Amino acid sequence: MTAISDTPILEVQGLAKQFSLHAQNEIVPSCSDVNMLAFPGQLAALTGPTGAGKSSVLKCIYRTYLPSQGSIHFRQADGEVVDLARISEQDMLQLRRSELGFVTQFLHCVPRRPADEVVAEPLILRGIALADAVAQARELLRRLNVPERLWRLPPATFSGGEKQRVNLARGLIARPRLLLLDEPTASLDKATTGQVIDLLREFKQAGVAMVAIFHDPELVTALADAEYRLAPPRSLTQSTPALEAMQS
Repeated sequence: MTAISDTPILEVQGLAKQFSLHAQNEIVPSCSDVNMLAFPGQLAALTGPTGAGKSSVLKCIYRTYLPSQGSIHFRQADGEVVDLARISEQDMLQLRRSELGFVTQFLHCVPRRPADEVVAEPLILRGIALADAVAQARELLRRLNVPERLWRLPPATFSGGEKQRVNLARGLIARPRLLLLDEPTASLDKATTGQVIDLLREFKQAGVAMVAIFHDPELVTALADAEYRLAPPRSLTQSTPALEAMQS
């Protein structure tokens, strides 16, 4: 395992997310009382039963979901610590471009855009020239066993496993300081899963912090430096500023 850094890049405290079903007048809890740390050069695995809210935790960190309660303190490259639960949308978008990455379970991209440009987009958004970005994208696609004949085709035509490989390449290419992974190998064969393990180990050696959900316990054993097991969620008993902001 990589040596633990003294300073976490991410500290989650008391995180909870719940959804309001206004038509049914019900509150549905998704995750609650989540506390965890993520360090540079390490992978923290989220485990627990189905319905414990593992994916919701990642989406709250990435701010796809606005948390209902708690704090998500992130240490930026300049050393400033910000609460991802409360910063502005503009600041969050900038962090996604420069310091955060998210490999989701499903690929979402512009229709008819070729796979190599889909993968290259995070580099292009950082100001890398198109030709250089596409060259890096193709090298990563090669490492993830995506056939060269597919590189200039739109991923909408690909199989589930091929789409997942494109999705992985897109999330990995920019080497963010904090990388979130939601079951990134669920649709992959054994050989490609091995390539992903090698890549994630390289990222750890390069100092990237990761928070991941794996469907395979063997991957947790192989890659995780810390494991946080989530319990089934409970409803919040009182209103909170974050929840009130979400409902307003």
